[in-house]
Amino acid sequence: MKTLYFECNMGAAGDMLTAALLELVGEDALDSVKIPGVKIINKKIVKNGILGTQIDVEIRGHHEHGHNHDHNHEHNHEAHGHSVIDIKELINGLDISEKVKTDAIAVYGEIAEAESAVHGKPATEIHFHEVGNLDAIADIVSACVLIEKINPDKILASPIRTGFGQVKCAHGILPVPAPATALILRGVPVYAGEYEGEMCTPTGAAILKRFVSEFREAPKMKISQIGYGFGHKEFKAVNCARAFLGETADDYGDEVVELVCAMDDTTPEAAAFASEILFENGALDVYKTPIVMKKGRLGFELRCLARPEDAEKMAGLIFKHTTTIGLREYKTKRRVLKRATHTAKNGVSVKTSEGYGVRKSKPEFDDLARVAIENEISVVDALKDF
Repeated sequence: MKTLYFECNMGAAGDMLTAALLELVGEDALDSVKIPGVKIINKKIVKNGILGTQIDVEIRGHHEHGHNHDHNHEHNHEAHGHSVIDIKELINGLDISEKVKTDAIAVYGEIAEAESAVHGKPATEIHFHEVGNLDAIADIVSACVLIEKINPDKILASPIRTGFGQVKCAHGILPVPAPATALILRGVPVYAGEYEGEMCTPTGAAILKRFVSEFREAPKMKISQIGYGFGHKEFKAVNCARAFLGETADDYGDEVVELVCAMDDTTPEAAAFASEILFENGALDVYKTPIVMKKGRLGFELRCLARPEDAEKMAGLIFKHTTTIGLREYKTKRRVLKRATHTAKNGVSVKTSEGYGVRKSKPEFDDLARVAIENEISVVDALKDF
């Protein structure tokens, strides 16, 4: 299976991901991307003895992404920002495929929903500042173009380093990760790391959220290509995102560990929180079953499915976040259908699963909800197109 894997040990910014992807495709792969007033410049540089690619975006003769612009929200041009409608019109007017248009608009949909929640305004009333500027649009469109050219069967990524501290942006000085970035990263395994500063931007987070089917440690892969995408900030460690392209085995079956415990003295709220923690840390599945325990007490059984290498971590989290004082561990195998995601009408992600002679598909509910809100219709009506 053709697999693309992003290593985000130094965070994720749009230009870094684009630069890493460009190394896999070829330095002239973005020549066809023509955004009015924008020139995308890629250059080979050496950092810490490693040869890679760095992206600069020239806006009407002025360079962006340079010096302190990467991992930074400070931009002076177009301070008024763009609305969702402005950005859709701009992207739809580009000479790119319909798939790329849909993907790029969907990435902005992720950002718009996050900004809407942060500012308490409908997504249609949000005016983007930093992420609505032409350099951010160039990053997003370019990443979507390159992913289409690579056309992987599956896209994976590592847990994302976010950095810590504060960042200055159009709305003032905000904590890291910035509020919109933090919302985009819900459900994604992240960690602060030891370097202060914004290491994951809204653009980088939204690109990964759009395309990545699973955030995990690197899979067993026969690697054919590696791309290094450098950022502009300097840290003690080399500041780059890496993209690995190679072949992985079909995910029809693998070994897993099942951790089981029973409790009659944990509240439903605490159990739900424990489940969220397990999912955020890489659990494959978590579910609870009502049971009757000794002395007729009502309780529940918690089951956590995890990869063998994560068993110790999951056990520690279960002991930490529940009242149980013991659990059972079973090694087993699971059989799963081969999964993929494609983009359909209105930017709705459709998940497909196939194998063993069957094929199933299901649209992403959050995308259907977005379409319903944008068009003032019910989710049931939005589902009729799928």
